[in-house]
Amino acid sequence: MIDLSTDYLGLRLKNPLVPSASPLSKSIDSLLLLEDAGAAAVVLHSLYEEELLAEDAMTERFLLHGELNDAEASGFLPDHGNFEGSLERYLDHLRRARSRLDIPVIASLNGVTPSGWVDLGRELQLAGANALELNVYHVAADPLEGGEAVEARYVALLTELRRVVDIPVVMKLSPFFSSLPHFVKRLEAAGAAGVALFNRFFQPDIDLQTLEMVDQLHLSSREEALLRIRWIAILRSHTNLTLAATGGVYGYEEAMKLLLAGADVVHLASCLLEHGPGHLARILQDMQGWMADGEYESVAQLKGSMCQKNLRDPSALARQSYIRVLDSFTPRPGVWR
Repeated sequence: MIDLSTDYLGLRLKNPLVPSASPLSKSIDSLLLLEDAGAAAVVLHSLYEEELLAEDAMTERFLLHGELNDAEASGFLPDHGNFEGSLERYLDHLRRARSRLDIPVIASLNGVTPSGWVDLGRELQLAGANALELNVYHVAADPLEGGEAVEARYVALLTELRRVVDIPVVMKLSPFFSSLPHFVKRLEAAGAAGVALFNRFFQPDIDLQTLEMVDQLHLSSREEALLRIRWIAILRSHTNLTLAATGGVYGYEEAMKLLLAGADVVHLASCLLEHGPGHLARILQDMQGWMADGEYESVAQLKGSMCQKNLRDPSALARQSYIRVLDSFTPRPGVWR
């Protein structure tokens, strides 16, 4: 019997497949289907601080101070004492997930202010989250904000949160840091238990008919796994943090490559949204088949075996590979006329 178990944020998981934050995790029924398909843990959909702040402002305006607009208006408003906000709904969902599932449940927090992260992180821990995934979705578009300031924002948020929570914290990062290994070491020193690579920044598009910027949501593609393979293979050689690969995994091929590079777990989202929770079971079965063919006895045996320090040619992950790839290109005959 092949041992698929792996360690994730100090948690012992039965296998490396962990559904990441997505609409699937909003439903207890969907979470149960994912567990039945073999998910080793789940990450709930994100709790957004901005939405909570906007909701609080609206609640205060319409439920607490409605009489300022019309003396009779308050008589038509519901009793705000029974109002259940987004935070209460999320915490209740987290509690129900913990009570119904036999696998770890990781809460996802997408915050914008240190106080918000601290307060919400404390609430999520009290509600029973096994760990916290912190998603700092920050687009560094201010020309007056240097790279050091961007990194300091992440470190400060993590440091503040670690003062009030005891559960493991994983930072979900974008690929746009000037020196990712150095930054990951800073996060490790600040108390992170792991990093998830990478957050996908959804790109706006231009509508040529209306000449307006429009939001576009595209699911990930298999090619996106390549960026994760490179950086996880590099980072595995320099850190003991949990490394979670997120983005571009559609089948066992990408999952196995990421584990060989050094990932501890592989997150799944787009493939599950496209093919349903049962697709996880197919990936798991194919992983076992590939490992059996390669005579691997466990995930631990192969994990990180192809990280940078274990490669016969470490330059395969550096500049030299770039030169080799470009020099190897030959146009097909007959394409140019």
